[in-house]
Amino acid sequence: MSLNAERSYKMKLRDVENAFKYRRIPYPKRSVELIALLAISCTFFLFMHTNKLNSRLKEMEVKLQPSEFSALGLTGNHISGHDAGKHDDINTLHGTYQYLKSTGQLGRVTLMNLNNTRFAALEVVVFNRPTRVESEQMMPLFRQLAAMNDINVVLNGPVRTMNRTRTETEQLTELEWASELEKGSIYMAHSNWLDFAGFGYKKPIYVSLVRDPIDRVVTDFYKRRSWVKRAIFRRMYPGRRERPEEWYNLSFSECVRSGDPECRFVQYSVSDYVKDFKRQSLYFCGNEADCL
Repeated sequence: MSLNAERSYKMKLRDVENAFKYRRIPYPKRSVELIALLAISCTFFLFMHTNKLNSRLKEMEVKLQPSEFSALGLTGNHISGHDAGKHDDINTLHGTYQYLKSTGQLGRVTLMNLNNTRFAALEVVVFNRPTRVESEQMMPLFRQLAAMNDINVVLNGPVRTMNRTRTETEQLTELEWASELEKGSIYMAHSNWLDFAGFGYKKPIYVSLVRDPIDRVVTDFYKRRSWVKRAIFRRMYPGRRERPEEWYNLSFSECVRSGDPECRFVQYSVSDYVKDFKRQSLYFCGNEADCL
């Protein structure tokens, strides 16, 4: 075979290959419409299924920690949105708005009436730092404000206890100590709400934070199992036996489903298996028995 003939044969072979490679297979018009309809239908049913799973997940969250939501008057239906059309339900945002409006209370909900700082008689800021609400993020802000305004930031008070409530003696000790702080001081400590006026002391400027109760409990669960907490334990108690590895690897879902006392929320209980602060309301209610 001559050189030209071989070149011509290769060119024809390449043309045939390209023809098969880039060929366009025509589809009937109705087939294209059917494929498009199937794609739209699959997308729609996938969306419906995902929405249903999302609702069931939120309902399960309420069942796992019912008391946190029941304290707010919420149920699984309110969380999942099944009652979204019932605008007259006071447990919904719209229902609360309508209730306040119909009873004439909405007019009193103003910035001036909600500002309790104007009633403060003691020029000391008390930040009671609820646990697991990212309160440590406030520390750089307070320190910067302190440097700019020449004020004192106090991180710890005279009472440091792991008990969920303070005794009357402990409350009086902390109240008297805080009342004697330098004017313009910022006092930061993990503490329930202190009734300054109830004990005959001047009211300070109160600052606090709040977080979604479920997120807060879950964060606390994994925080106790973090390597940071583990390192702190080893430094504070060298040689002491640590918890088993299974405890550190336990997930929050497994803990709840197994009925582990650590993940149980028992109403009206005075002593918990784990001495923590699951009840976020303690930081805003106080140290009375009713706050438990």
